[in-house]
Amino acid sequence: MASEEALDHPFYDVCKRAEEVIRAGGTVFQKFTCENCGNRLTMDVPNAFYKLGDCDNCGHTSNIEKNGCNYLILLGGV
Repeated sequence: MASEEALDHPFYDVCKRAEEVIRAGGTVFQKFTCENCGNRLTMDVPNAFYKLGDCDNCGHTSNIEKNGCNYLILLGGV
């Protein structure tokens, strides 16, 4: 059973690794955790990373650059 704890990591470390995945032909979608309600969110735009993100649940704008993020990988493109 996987842990339900959000696995956010430092923003710039994640961006650097995601760039490597993209160069290798993968597609990534940024994920982050709302700092207000804890909702786990995925951005709609592939291969883009944002420093701020709005929560679909509570409407709060989270500082992703400060709090960290992660990404979902799709191998072979979208």
